[in-house]
Amino acid sequence: MEEKTTKKDIRALTLEQLRDFFVQSGDKAFRGNQVYEWLWQKSAHTFEVMTNISKETRDLLAANFVINHIKVDLMQRSSDGTIKNAVRLHDDLVVESVLIPTKTRTTACVSSQVGCSLDCKFCATARLKRMRNLNPDEIYDQVVAIDNESRLYFDRPLSNIVFMGMGEPLMNYNNVLQAIEKITSPDGLGMSPKRITVSTSGVPKMIRKMADEGVKFNLAVSLHSAIDEIRTSIMPFNAKMNLADLREALQYWYGKTKNRITYEYVVWKGINDSQKDADALVQFCRFAPSKVNLIEYNPIDDGEFQQANDKAIEMYVTTLERKGITVTVRRSRGKDIDAACGQLANKS
Repeated sequence: MEEKTTKKDIRALTLEQLRDFFVQSGDKAFRGNQVYEWLWQKSAHTFEVMTNISKETRDLLAANFVINHIKVDLMQRSSDGTIKNAVRLHDDLVVESVLIPTKTRTTACVSSQVGCSLDCKFCATARLKRMRNLNPDEIYDQVVAIDNESRLYFDRPLSNIVFMGMGEPLMNYNNVLQAIEKITSPDGLGMSPKRITVSTSGVPKMIRKMADEGVKFNLAVSLHSAIDEIRTSIMPFNAKMNLADLREALQYWYGKTKNRITYEYVVWKGINDSQKDADALVQFCRFAPSKVNLIEYNPIDDGEFQQANDKAIEMYVTTLERKGITVTVRRSRGKDIDAACGQLANKS
């Protein structure tokens, strides 16, 4: 463990810093380009595999740096094809990521924090509290691991990425954006930002910041109620970052990006399953083009939250469609291995 604390993780260096390192070591700057390609495009786990550079240079790298690569400790496969990875980090903390396959695509659901900064009562991850933010390379590695699994088990590359795993992405803003930059860069995985969705429980200040920075990826908001009192009862942080603040930030987002907003919404029995709740959601959706994903709830054992009945879901669908709002009912995947929305809590 001592070695990991004294040597810098080489993937924390920019390309220019790598080039400078080689110049200062009496080598050519282009050597930095070669190493950078190994680290990001080829996702090298060790310096030994960098076969187009000399052993002397590899020894130099090993003497100065480490590659703090993730390890997939446990891979579980669901009866519906979903795959869940328990991902061990260099400091022995564990997060989870999920591969969700359909007939036409494979989606990576990745984590951004160990635990979570927020306190949503219906989510297993929130009960862990935040232990630390993930680094950009740890987020990147999850995507690479799932891409490899997609190719191996489904014979096609990863098509989409959602930041809907453990953690609140906007509470790890800089690292998440750096990871997305690497994922979308030609020097990295070269994926289109339009295939990436960042899901937030609603951090108004950071939504505005994203809008100002002109990000190209999609935004989803985990809403669950458009009535402040109810939302605060299930998502206590809403008392400080309320619906009016969130609405203003989302209006600002749409004004800057012209990108439609997706609302993720679970309907629970006795909590938000009335006509009043559906009408409030319609009003919240009206200020900017949006669509609503009604998500099946996945229990986390204590029974406090229970999935609403089909009649309530139908009521929501009818209410939204009558007002011209696009709505989709999403059935959860991977429930039998605790890989569905809200269930990621490192039971493994």
